[in-house]
Amino acid sequence: MTEKSYEGKKVPVIVIVGPTGGGKTGLAIEIARQNNGEVISADSMQIYRGMDIGTAKATVEERKIAPHHLIDVADPDEYFSVADFTLQADKAVENIVSRGKCPIVAGGTGFYIDALIDRYEFPPQDTQDMPIRQELEKMPIEWLRKELKTIDSLSAARLHENDRHRIVRAIEVYRLSGRPLSTFNHKANSEKSQYLPMFYGVGCDRESLHKRLGKRVEKQMEDGLFEEVLRLHNKGYSHDSTAMLGIAYRQLLGVIRGEYSLDEGIEMIVRDSRRYARRQYTWFNKNKRIEWLGINSLEDIKPIAEKILIDYNYITRKIGE
Repeated sequence: MTEKSYEGKKVPVIVIVGPTGGGKTGLAIEIARQNNGEVISADSMQIYRGMDIGTAKATVEERKIAPHHLIDVADPDEYFSVADFTLQADKAVENIVSRGKCPIVAGGTGFYIDALIDRYEFPPQDTQDMPIRQELEKMPIEWLRKELKTIDSLSAARLHENDRHRIVRAIEVYRLSGRPLSTFNHKANSEKSQYLPMFYGVGCDRESLHKRLGKRVEKQMEDGLFEEVLRLHNKGYSHDSTAMLGIAYRQLLGVIRGEYSLDEGIEMIVRDSRRYARRQYTWFNKNKRIEWLGINSLEDIKPIAEKILIDYNYITRKIGE
């Protein structure tokens, strides 16, 4: 496969989606191993540096098997939008295809994936001539919440009340465009997408997933999750950093602040992980293009990867004819 193979044609992209703990990373790495592929992470938390255990990033060894993109591209207090993700993911796909390799998008952030594949319309960015963000960042969080609720109640309900960066961004968008941020979140240009997505969903039954998530949190704690959060806290990343609102980080910050015990914090991580998995299923079930494939054990990964690659190689041959 070369870049010229797709000149004027849509680029086939394997897209692996599913709930947290469902087996996306393992499957993506196996597909890459079998077919000289590279993985683009579509996870809104794995973009942050220093947040490895709690976000379940692919290990260094796994990344040697399958190079990963869109991991460790921002600091925990840095604003990183879905528009930033799309721009960088587009460049990654182009680079991967130009080297004759197979692009694999894998992750559980449905908004990121839909924006990339279906070409969401993005709101305008602030400029040096219009320093709106600088003005807003000086305002108290209570004022920002009230202002956002007035101009964009949908975004106010969706965003965490302490997510200062995204609240500021939502107000900024309204002042720049006269439109609420929530009105931009739709598939405005899907017919113009340069991609031919091959969607596959992985997961398992609810009871098995709940057990798997419980064991994963237990393993993360053994691997040093609490120490990871404490290290970030000591560097100055607190609850008002966007990244620290993520599952595991938010709950363990509460432990560090003495709001509840470590055991209670761990229970909250497991509970919130399960709730997040349900929300992910709800999001992805709306996408009728997804072919769902169950991963109940590690032995399932290799044959599922082989099946996906049969589909992928068929599509690439048809495009090349």
